[in-house]
Amino acid sequence: MFYNLAHRSVFLDKIIVFFAQIFPYLVILLAVTFLFFHHEIFSAKEPFKAFQQKWREIVIVFFSGCLAWVLAYVLKFFFHTARPFVMFQNVQNLLPESGFSFPSGHATFYMALAFAIFFSHKKAGYWFMFFALLIGLARIAAGVHFPIDILGGFFLGILTAYLVRFLYNKVILSQN
Repeated sequence: MFYNLAHRSVFLDKIIVFFAQIFPYLVILLAVTFLFFHHEIFSAKEPFKAFQQKWREIVIVFFSGCLAWVLAYVLKFFFHTARPFVMFQNVQNLLPESGFSFPSGHATFYMALAFAIFFSHKKAGYWFMFFALLIGLARIAAGVHFPIDILGGFFLGILTAYLVRFLYNKVILSQN
């Protein structure tokens, strides 16, 4: 069903490409902006001191995402799953992708980011989960991922964010 959305209209193709390729960068910008402004780092009289107090949360969020992304790319070499446009002639991709598809690095990174934010800020976390879902669906519609690639990425992202948070609470907080 999702693969049939591509190449139907120029407008729809542009929407799919936007959510698959451009929107992810906006999500990173939103996450950085949220984490800095939510804690009022920029508006503080001494922004550097405010940043020092809140840096751990910011580091945990982005470390979770980056670690999840690295793990996704390591797993790609174990699974060797071809992309949909390679396996099926009727699937035409909208994005120039290469390499293996399982698990989706995008889905993994953005779901890890979303859950890392969720652990500290529930409402914002739900929004970032929604953004991760939009990105994942767009990458399916663009013909560069199977649904299982996205689901596998979501699972890996959630697991990574949870493990980073668990280890942080267990190791770092227990030392204080």
